Amino acid sequence: MLVAGPLARLDERASRALAGRGPTPLTEFLADLGNTQVAVPVLAVAMAYAVWRGRRAQALYAGLAMALVPALVVPLKLLIDRPGPLTPETGYYPSGHTATAMVAYCGAALLVHRRLVPLAALLTVATGTGLVLRGYHWPLDVLGSGCLCLLLVLLLATGPRTR
Repeated sequence: MLVAGPLARLDERASRALAGRGPTPLTEFLADLGNTQVAVPVLAVAMAYAVWRGRRAQALYAGLAMALVPALVVPLKLLIDRPGPLTPETGYYPSGHTATAMVAYCGAALLVHRRLVPLAALLTVATGTGLVLRGYHWPLDVLGSGCLCLLLVLLLATGPRTR
């Protein structure tokens, strides 16, 4: 079973120690960085910039990567069916907010300037941290999502180049 065992117990202990820590307005703000209403517009602006700069293929790939996020995350949530930290409701692994943040911010950074990738990584880590501190996700939900979406980001980073 994927939602039980020593790793899951360690994850649950870590979550109990972390949930509720930190100032609520800050941790809520960090968690919200993974909302589609926040992250996707950042990617959309970067895609428009890339198109304006004549890099249509890169913009298309970034948009496709973002479209793949729910196609990857939702079936895994249904398959694994893990309950959340503060609720008996299921469907928490992997974290869709972390996946959205990672693909949107890293995709935007790759489209605008590669020197922004560390900032994008920081925003993704901040999102995951906020999700865990607010008790919205287990730490492994966030980590698993990051590992899953790293493939999409690497494909973007090595995707088509025009210059």
